[in-house]
Amino acid sequence: MEIAALVSGGVDSSVAVHLLKEAGYEPVIFYIRIGMDEEYPDCPAEEDIEITSFIARKYGCRMEIVSLQEEYWEKVVSYTIDSVKRGLTPNPDVMCNRYIKFGCFEDKWGKDFDKIATGHYATTTVRDGNVWLSTAKDLIKDQTDFLGQITNLQISKLMFPIGHLLKSEVRQIADYQNLPSAKRKDSQGICFLGKINYNDFIERHLGRREGDIVELETGKKIGRHNGYWFHTIGQRKGLGMSGGPWFVVQKDVENNIIYVSNGYDPETQYGKTVHLQGFNFITEDIWGQFDDAREITFKIRHTPEFTRGWLSRKDDLFTIESEEKIQGIAAGQFAVIYDKNRRLCFGSGTIV
Repeated sequence: MEIAALVSGGVDSSVAVHLLKEAGYEPVIFYIRIGMDEEYPDCPAEEDIEITSFIARKYGCRMEIVSLQEEYWEKVVSYTIDSVKRGLTPNPDVMCNRYIKFGCFEDKWGKDFDKIATGHYATTTVRDGNVWLSTAKDLIKDQTDFLGQITNLQISKLMFPIGHLLKSEVRQIADYQNLPSAKRKDSQGICFLGKINYNDFIERHLGRREGDIVELETGKKIGRHNGYWFHTIGQRKGLGMSGGPWFVVQKDVENNIIYVSNGYDPETQYGKTVHLQGFNFITEDIWGQFDDAREITFKIRHTPEFTRGWLSRKDDLFTIESEEKIQGIAAGQFAVIYDKNRRLCFGSGTIV
């Protein structure tokens, strides 16, 4: 079996290569350049490549460095900037997985391979000949929510060698094998930014425009901000106001106003109904299997916690009725849908 292993220089993908070799495979290692190295020279691509090259030499694997920087800007970075400008909450990592790692890569290089292996914390389950995306053993590290927009063709070709391991076990393997990534910290934040501060990135592309911060309940102006695009629904930190905590609960994009509520648990930051458009079923459209609302679990952000609810459909609009109130429902986020046992990932849609 011909396997392409996508390796980033981090501990997870490094251990994935080790496990593939232990299983008797001879993977070809690919490092994908997606960072904006010229615009942001602090991005750690060279360090990543150095570690990935070490892994290739250690395990006797052929390695290729390939570039998808132009495609990344078109599919992911532009989407992020446009979404933020429209007042939405984007998820670039979801788009990167669908369109770059398993989209453009497959089109240009992956077609020659039977499988594509990655260091994601996820697993696959085969039922009646169909391959389903399913959750990892380590639910704290589970990354299926970042994979909620992939396609049936993509999941049928993917391998997740570390999906049956806890993060601590992955670290132990890396340490025992003397891998240079064993003690390396996990990457944080937006996938293309590297060490770049998110607000600095947004300011570079959208600038600043002062506006009012208004208390939702009273309509009173209580502060100023530098642009609604620096703030997200549910945000608590970074508002720079005393007498808090304050939560961002609404945004008026047209008038550049941020609405906030005061207190540790304001009612206005919660909701129970989530409307979705553009729903993507990964393996198959499960809707034909039931006529009315279906019990599911779901996530609206990257968290180990699942929320129970019921999914219904009217035409192309899906609606989740949550069993409990959930915090920070924001347009543009992806809501990822799982079965009621928190095992199989059906797919995801965009919150409207």
